[in-house]
Amino acid sequence: MTTVYTVTLLEEAVADLQRLEDFAIERELASGTPDWMTTQCAFDAISEGMRLLSWSPYTCRKAELGNGRSRELIVPFGGAGYVVLFEIIGDDVVVGAVRHQREEDYRH
Repeated sequence: MTTVYTVTLLEEAVADLQRLEDFAIERELASGTPDWMTTQCAFDAISEGMRLLSWSPYTCRKAELGNGRSRELIVPFGGAGYVVLFEIIGDDVVVGAVRHQREEDYRH
């Protein structure tokens, strides 16, 4: 029988997603040829990646930092991607942070 995990985003993770969206929009506004689909595709990739957490969170790599229960989901996108930091607590997956891989503090 397959375990179904409940995925919850902490306020910090929701704030990270908003910050990433704001940054993507600002980047497109500054572009001479904005491509609004890029922003939507990035968030579709993150959303699709996080679906994995509801049925197979243990396939993600262990995080370097944390208490031993922390894991990282790598979401490829373009030349880089995103990192979703989460913990598995029983049948719950708690997402604590979402970072772009090129951010200096993406491991925190």
